This record gives sequence, C-alpha cells and structure tokens, in this order.
Amino acid sequence: MQVAQILYLLAMVAVVVGMDVLFFRHHFWERLAANVGTVLLFASFYFRFLKRP
Repeated sequence: MQVAQILYLLAMVAVVVGMDVLFFRHHFWERLAANVGTVLLFASFYFRFLKRP
C-alpha cells in the first residue's frame, strides 16, 4: 500500500470512531447504519477519484 492509501484508510477510521463516540454511543442500530454508510461513501469516493487505472 502506498502512503496516500494508508492515510486515506486512517482518515476513514478516524471519522467512523469519531462519529461513534460523539453521536451514536448508546444507539447500536443507528451506529451500524452510519458506519456502513460512511464506509460506502469513502469507498465510492476512493474508486471514483483516487484509484489509478
């Protein structure tokens, strides 16, 4: 993995953990839905703009 990919992955983890701690601490299903949505958003952005052909 390149450095940019590792930083992108760390940014995704930071966003997911930050949302869990700040907003969804005691809401399991909402937290799960938000985490899945966040990962899908990061993945779609990665495949659209950052993946090399």
